Amino acid sequence: MWILTQHPDGTVPPPLRPLFSGSDPLRHPRTPKPGRARAALGRPPATLRADQHAFFLDFDGTLIEYAPQPNAVTVDAGLLELLRQLEQRSGGAIALVSGRSIASLDAFLAPLELPASGLHGFERRGATGVYTQHARPSRQTLAAARQLMAQLARMDPRLTLEDKGYVVALHYRQVPYLEGAILEALERIVDLTDGDLQVLHGMMSLELVPPGVSKATAIAEFMRERPFRGRRPLSVGDDASDESGFEWVNEAGGLSVAVRGTRPTAARTGLPSVSAVRAWLRGLIEGPG
Repeated sequence: MWILTQHPDGTVPPPLRPLFSGSDPLRHPRTPKPGRARAALGRPPATLRADQHAFFLDFDGTLIEYAPQPNAVTVDAGLLELLRQLEQRSGGAIALVSGRSIASLDAFLAPLELPASGLHGFERRGATGVYTQHARPSRQTLAAARQLMAQLARMDPRLTLEDKGYVVALHYRQVPYLEGAILEALERIVDLTDGDLQVLHGMMSLELVPPGVSKATAIAEFMRERPFRGRRPLSVGDDASDESGFEWVNEAGGLSVAVRGTRPTAARTGLPSVSAVRAWLRGLIEGPG
């Protein structure tokens, strides 16, 4: 892999010099450190007042099952109806908090349009429909990062590069043993961006995202607005990118729920599967409040 330098006019020239020692940074993968063991999580309460809570829900792995490719997921009519009823029952205090873009979420959930945060907190659409973004990385930084990640992805055909615009992800679901080597490669790319990007862990993916944003910042921004303000926050998610949201919600006295809680997590409660999440949400809709 190679370092890309930038001309004074802002253009990015062809690769100039090696970024990594050796011809293939994936040939000798670094083994990830094992996670800490922890006790099994208890289940969230079977009933609570939906009109007193603010719901922040991840999408992939939480409301829908993962697919081999990001665009291969399917959304069924039952999920659309579940979200519509939860929106009504909660008085509109429901938001999707996802690593996907808001445009991607809207496409999958059409005609439903919920308040949403996309790209791990980089962009947000509030309950009134107002759309905002955080500070963007420079075009030159993004162009260089894309090229370097594309070169990395070409080193193994089982890797999938996903370009989300201001976020670039590398999925390694088919080759989980490459996680350490990919992480090391992305950390070196980040070193070249002078703080314009940061590494974020997902479910069998590693992503380069703008700094200073997270699912925690997204939830905090929603909680300053109606109809979320003054309610007890409730966050449901399944991977490492949801941890910042869990921590924020815990500090605020809310309810954090991890899906498939097989790894160390800040969540206080857990559910074993997507189907269990949907069943639990249906129970809340049918309960008091």
